[in-house]
Amino acid sequence: MDGAVDDAPHEIPPEETITEVSGLMDPKKKLWAKLEGSIVKWLFMSCALVSILTTVGILIILLYQGYGFFKEINLWEFLTGTRWTPILKPRSYGVLPLVSGTLIVTVIAASVALPVGLMTAIFLSEYAADRVRRVIKPILEILAGIPTVVYGYFALTFVTPLLQNVLDDLLIFNALSAGLVMGIMIIPMVSSLSEDAMISVPRNLREAAYALGATRYEVSLRVVVPAALSGIIASFIIALSRAIGETMLVTIAAGATPKMTLNPLESVQTMTAFIAQTSMGEQAVGSFEYNTIFAVGLLLFCMTLLMNLLGFWIVGRFREAY
Repeated sequence: MDGAVDDAPHEIPPEETITEVSGLMDPKKKLWAKLEGSIVKWLFMSCALVSILTTVGILIILLYQGYGFFKEINLWEFLTGTRWTPILKPRSYGVLPLVSGTLIVTVIAASVALPVGLMTAIFLSEYAADRVRRVIKPILEILAGIPTVVYGYFALTFVTPLLQNVLDDLLIFNALSAGLVMGIMIIPMVSSLSEDAMISVPRNLREAAYALGATRYEVSLRVVVPAALSGIIASFIIALSRAIGETMLVTIAAGATPKMTLNPLESVQTMTAFIAQTSMGEQAVGSFEYNTIFAVGLLLFCMTLLMNLLGFWIVGRFREAY
């Protein structure tokens, strides 16, 4: 109809909008806006560079200090040897006892934290009322904020005596207590990150499943969890990396016996516990014995790097686009 007013909104391309607004701005304001944008950009870039340069600096130090160790010790002997006595005679430099101790504690922690953390995340995301969520979330945050040295003494003075009532062969320092308590320690990390991934799943997926007659249980496990799988796996990888790098808890509760064993009832020594023990010992800084901590640290760095690269690949492989 002629003369009628068209009420339909007219979309203006972003470029035209920006051009028109820029043309109406005062030149001084335009200059200040451009300068402000450049400052903010360089500020954010500087923060990113700090993280990158810190990682590169750590790697350079580990390589430089570890070079003195690997000039004397064959890399194959270091990686495959089953006896680790770098300070006591006869000296041996096989790192497998430290790796096995680290993996035992990490596997025990994962067997506790991953299922419990995931089920907690499902409950908070799909079942819990707002009032219940407001109570449970702060408790999980308190668990995450407890110092690890407190967890270590909790494992040594409470969990170990409790388990000794059931397991007669359990030693005072053992991998089982350290792994169980470490699993409790990293539950908040798994539950919080997994819950965030589940909450980000679009609500229309849940509503579509309910419309087809699915129960809440089926929606949780067959719709929400698969849709949030990349975030859940990322939380697992981050939690396991945290467990591998834990120091004080295992130093206190797991013991200081580098032993090639798969028995969690025995005393073991993890890689981080050896680094802490040696760095605070009587070895002179710069000595060959002291440089062993950089060789172990370099191996630990490579292990966590591989885990994170694996996590990035898995997240990219299972990421869903909505």
